[in-house]
Amino acid sequence: MEDTQDIPSLKLADFLVFVAALLISLSIGVYYALSGGRQKTTKEYLLGNRNMTIIPVGLSLMVSYESSIMMLGFPAEVYTYGIMFWWFTIGFMLAQLIAIRIVVPLIHPLRVTSVYEYLELRYNNRLPRQIGTGMGMLYTIFYMGVVLYGPGTALEAVANLPLWISMVVIALAAVIYTAIGGIKAVIWTDVFQCVVMYCGIAGIIIKGCMVVGGFGRVFEINGEYGRLNYFNFDFDPTVRHTFWNLLIGTSTRLVYLTFNQTTIQRVCAVPTKRDATKIFLFAGPAFFLTFSIATFEGLVAVAYFHSIGCDPLATGQIKNPNQIIPYMVIWLFKDTPGMSGLFMASLFCASLSTLSSGLSSLSAQTVEDMVKPFWPNISDRKATTIAKLSVLFYGSLSLAVSFMIANIEGMPLSQITGQMLSAFGGASGGMFLYSIFCPWANKKGVIIGGIFGMIFIFWIGIGKSFSTTLIKEPRLPPVSLGYCHLRDSINVTSDVTNTTELFNATMTTMVTEFHEPLAHQNEGLDRLYSVSYQWIGAMGIFTTIIVASLVSIVTERPKPETIDVRYMLPIGEQLLPFLPKAAKQFLHFRVPFEKREELLRKSIEIKDKEPVETMEMISSK
Repeated sequence: MEDTQDIPSLKLADFLVFVAALLISLSIGVYYALSGGRQKTTKEYLLGNRNMTIIPVGLSLMVSYESSIMMLGFPAEVYTYGIMFWWFTIGFMLAQLIAIRIVVPLIHPLRVTSVYEYLELRYNNRLPRQIGTGMGMLYTIFYMGVVLYGPGTALEAVANLPLWISMVVIALAAVIYTAIGGIKAVIWTDVFQCVVMYCGIAGIIIKGCMVVGGFGRVFEINGEYGRLNYFNFDFDPTVRHTFWNLLIGTSTRLVYLTFNQTTIQRVCAVPTKRDATKIFLFAGPAFFLTFSIATFEGLVAVAYFHSIGCDPLATGQIKNPNQIIPYMVIWLFKDTPGMSGLFMASLFCASLSTLSSGLSSLSAQTVEDMVKPFWPNISDRKATTIAKLSVLFYGSLSLAVSFMIANIEGMPLSQITGQMLSAFGGASGGMFLYSIFCPWANKKGVIIGGIFGMIFIFWIGIGKSFSTTLIKEPRLPPVSLGYCHLRDSINVTSDVTNTTELFNATMTTMVTEFHEPLAHQNEGLDRLYSVSYQWIGAMGIFTTIIVASLVSIVTERPKPETIDVRYMLPIGEQLLPFLPKAAKQFLHFRVPFEKREELLRKSIEIKDKEPVETMEMISSK
């Protein structure tokens, strides 16, 4: 086995590949800043003039959510807890396909730039929009903080580079090309970064399978270590991963992502509803394929560390499960210059794509939800300048969040995301679903329900992350430890007998920490905190809808005939098409949905006649 005390260093070729990827990303931003319309209008800067094509937009949507969380967190999840997590990929795909029945017919015809503008239109009141905007912005800022943390912890493991340096570098790169290039730069940079990301993942899987003895051998080894735990149909909501919480819980909570500003910008960047539908039809299966490949990386890591006879997580050579893939890569490609650099480039590109998409969406929300409602006559030139400056501000906030997340130890990035972000995503998703499908919805209900849902789920998420008494589900046993030697634990000058005894004693302690059965159950509030993180987002959605509905019942409910049907969808036709016609008609609750298409057609005609203010028009005034 390799000497794990001397970690291979990155070579010149690795740094050249890595720097080249960053420079190409920045150059795309510069190109779009200096070409075409030069991002003179908010419509061009934020939506690409609504004439982007399907493939680049679909790829951009896909990689917007394929960040360091996927590159590091998914394999770490499989390495420590097994392949059961794979069901998450199906849940994610279902959430994207559900969007075809909700987001496309509702949002695309409204021609909005900010998705939260819908809430103001629905209730003819600005406050629901402001609350929704706040939740959405907090979600995106926290999400970007997690994404920033990923590459930092990777470089810390393989290059001993201080965490803060890598986080600052990637944040700065994302801010620069997003600020100067707008949504076009974001989308086309995403396409380039998608290619780099796939090359990095493919290199790891191919070389890893070759080292361990082939594709079949990977599954054989993982079977020996209990990682092929595909099926768990336990109905206990406190079990960390089951078929039910990964499929149903995931698809429910991730419906929120289809109402995320990042998604809506891409939906509205294409000219027709048919094109918007094709984006989701492309992105859904693409998510499934890519996430499946990422989980397979975790299986390859198990097989690789078995083949060399040492689990670096169990021995303390790395302290964070999110470092398992970078640590494997540095050994796997120690004799192949450039490949470790390609992986680091793919990791940074995956994170850059998410950061740039998030920054672009935040700048759109700033202009549409925070500036224009209070400054309706602002010129497009000033609005675009504010959008660009806001990118720097939100990049700084995300960097601050990433330093906070660095204090959460020993947890896969996928779980950190699920726990910390469900408060904002669940409550916001509940506000949208309540507004879309509930004819009894009113502004008091959506406001109180949204705030209550956010506070309740945020409390649970904080409790799960920081409770010192919460009994957590143990990891699976580590892989082979027969050839490990621990740094600072073994005196290489000692006789073989003493070394072996010390090694075995240390290994016994470490293995026990991984898979010792739970001695007792959680008590008090820890019972609530012990609910699987996969259910938290769904709990937020349903809590918001239930509380909002109760508030609506005890306050003034709108009359069905007074509801503007442009801002609602019939739940029977959209989500329950298999029901008899009479049942679907009953679920209309006497709301005149038959008028919807005609009203939408007229509103689109009016919007199409509105002039777009350009820099030339401003200068001529």
